[in-house]
This record gives sequence, C-alpha cells and structure tokens, in this order.
Amino acid sequence: MIKVSDSAKTKVVQLMAEDGYDATVDYVRVGVKSGGCSGLEYVLKFDKELGDSDKVFEDNGVKVAVEKKSFLYLAGTTLEFSGGLNGKGFVFNNPNASRTCGCGESFSL
Repeated sequence: MIKVSDSAKTKVVQLMAEDGYDATVDYVRVGVKSGGCSGLEYVLKFDKELGDSDKVFEDNGVKVAVEKKSFLYLAGTTLEFSGGLNGKGFVFNNPNASRTCGCGESFSL
C-alpha cells in the first residue's frame, strides 16, 4: 500500500484542482524510473486514466495509482509534503530504500 499524509493530501487536492483534475475521481500516479544520483528516482504526476498493469490504492481520501513494477520499489511508502523553510515539496518516505541522496529525490535498494 502507498499511504498519503495529511499534509500531502492537502497539497495534492490543491494542485489537482489548479491543474484541472478532480481529486475525488482522478489519480495521483507515483512511480520510479532509472536516474538520479542514487540510481532510481521518484515520479509523481496526476492522471485521469488507469493502465492495465496499475495497482490502485486509496488512502486519506486520495486515489493513488502505481504500475506493478514500480510498486515493488514503493510498497509501504508514505507520501508526505514538506512546505517549511526548506520547502522540499513532496517527500517519499520509503522503507525499502537503503540509501537516499541529499535532495531526497532519488534512492537505491
């Protein structure tokens, strides 16, 4: 499962509305791809449609779509949002990551 914190939910709903998405029916798509300084980097975007290989979770009122291959890397992850003085933005708290980079946007297993 992919969890969504209260802070991430608030920001997701706001950004989806600004981009023409409806958080009650559309999805936050999360995934991983090769790249970044640690080997794999996180991907986050909004989507209206599901693919054949997608797993769907709903947590804290947010629908999360993740491709099955990416889910292997993201199982148990919590999506958070940090908007303080450091202003990091969305943060993936991934229990599977053995190493993360300083910016928090990439990881390795």
